[in-house]
Amino acid sequence: MRIIIEEHPNVLDVSELLRPEPKFVDKEVSKFRDYTVDETDPLKERVRRTYKLMHTHQTVDFVKGRHADWLKFDHFKATVRQALEKLNDLVDESDPDLDLPNIVHAFQTAERARAEFPELDWLHLTGLIHDLGKVMAFYGEPQWAVVGDTFPVGCEWGPSIVYREDSFVDNPDGANPKYNTKNGMYEPNCGLEQLTMSWGHDEYLYRVLKHNGSTLPEQALHMIRYHSFYPWHSGGDYHHLTNEKDEQTKQWVLMFNRYDLYTKSTTLPDIEALWPYYQSLIDKYCPGELEF
Repeated sequence: MRIIIEEHPNVLDVSELLRPEPKFVDKEVSKFRDYTVDETDPLKERVRRTYKLMHTHQTVDFVKGRHADWLKFDHFKATVRQALEKLNDLVDESDPDLDLPNIVHAFQTAERARAEFPELDWLHLTGLIHDLGKVMAFYGEPQWAVVGDTFPVGCEWGPSIVYREDSFVDNPDGANPKYNTKNGMYEPNCGLEQLTMSWGHDEYLYRVLKHNGSTLPEQALHMIRYHSFYPWHSGGDYHHLTNEKDEQTKQWVLMFNRYDLYTKSTTLPDIEALWPYYQSLIDKYCPGELEF
């Protein structure tokens, strides 16, 4: 077993964490992330409308405005548990796989990671809090600016983005020569950290954790920051903008994706019974009140 981060002695080389196709799912793997258009299905139509709004309004200027607002970290203060419990009242309007409160998904993700890697407590907590940035929806942010897959703004939209063919037609950046080319406002192979991502819960929670001094390892922060960047980690897009370091990051994100995506089911965890364990992890890695 090779240790790669001394201050986190239970962080392993990512190659030791990769697993074959998950066997713990309660439906066929191919049935997840079904974005086919079906106007007779209310859930599918809800998802399509959410993405249409996202792809219309997520522009370079919009994202800059969200940074100016949310990255002051002056919207509210809360412990991690208080923020998580708000997700009892949030159903993700972009998710075709689950129509339950988001806190259920949080515990499903965390518990599956815990079952496969009981020694990696930081991974369990990452699973629990990875969607915590969705609390923005309770403070005035529309869901299309909170949930769903992410993508870089300021360059050509990747072909694997869901509903790519017709949902960006009203986005003004598509007519801007500074932003509508393959590289757009970026240099080739500049790396993920140089990209301005569409605004959502991934980037926001990453920034919240950094701002509040969380001691989660770098791998955990990368999982949180890029777990919704499906066009890159699963769709094969944007590799002309990434670098060698990002390939390692992708492996961590794909490992985490097993728990984020394939644990979605109607089987409900006993949340109250699980809180003491997860509170101990919160106290270890993200203690006290955080500034959001």
